[in-house]
Amino acid sequence: MEEVKCYLPKTLKEALEIKAQVDVLPLAGGSDLMVSHKRTLGLTPVFEKPVMIIRNLPELKGIYLNEKGECCIGAGCTSAEIAENTLCPWHLRQAASRMGAIGLRNSATIAGNLANASPKGDTPGPLYLLDARVRLSSVRGDREVLVSDFIVKYRTIDLLPDELITQIIVPLSEDDFDYIFWHKVGTRKANAISKITLSQAIRFASDGKTVEDFRLSATSTGSKTNRSRDVEKLLIGREITDETIESVVEGFDRIISPRAMPEFRREATRRMIRRFLSEAAKKPSSKVIDTYDGYHMTGAPVPRGEENG
Repeated sequence: MEEVKCYLPKTLKEALEIKAQVDVLPLAGGSDLMVSHKRTLGLTPVFEKPVMIIRNLPELKGIYLNEKGECCIGAGCTSAEIAENTLCPWHLRQAASRMGAIGLRNSATIAGNLANASPKGDTPGPLYLLDARVRLSSVRGDREVLVSDFIVKYRTIDLLPDELITQIIVPLSEDDFDYIFWHKVGTRKANAISKITLSQAIRFASDGKTVEDFRLSATSTGSKTNRSRDVEKLLIGREITDETIESVVEGFDRIISPRAMPEFRREATRRMIRRFLSEAAKKPSSKVIDTYDGYHMTGAPVPRGEENG
């Protein structure tokens, strides 16, 4: 049996010192790393470098609101913890609650989901939508970058050799929008790789007609999650009409990868965009707009910090 050298730091400071001196592979949940390094049945995974186990570092845990009201999520928080914590934005809770099986959600961490940089990852879609930032720490200090910049392309991230992901900071939530939408297209509600997930949010100006803010992001649509501010600007400052809806549909259709998006995915994307915008224009009483009439899978948001009854 091959031996793997493991480091077991007790504090973040110790972990960063190790990272500065040794080329180690950080391991928290291991749900992606153990699979990517697996061999055949009955054989232990083989790692090409030493492993640093950071799962129990207290500095990488916890979810709280900072003085600006931003949601700060420790890099080691699991999908299950995020799904159950109402301090986390609604879009992110929906994505976390649909990620894989229950066992995986109890082990997979948000930092691991980002570091994996898969275009089918569940959490990047909401994090792109909400302008989330990732905090990267080293013995030299901290820096923050947008999640959309941190994930450069397929399996490629902006992480220096001596850095660790320590926190994800989300400045916006469902409270910042009038209507919200999230939907996963897959073979099952959960425990299935997404064929596509779509996140949307909209806020109207004081006149109740002009769109003040509109956001749209989608996973599994290219080499990374797609969000286009140019497409969003096609609606911002205008009213929702059949014409403006189609301009958004056509604009978003042009930016997604033809190779990643067979026609059924494209058509599903078009339908979800049209559904959300046309329903938002009617000003329904519910903040959450479902995929279509009679089908409700997203769940209504609750006030931040209050547990579900």
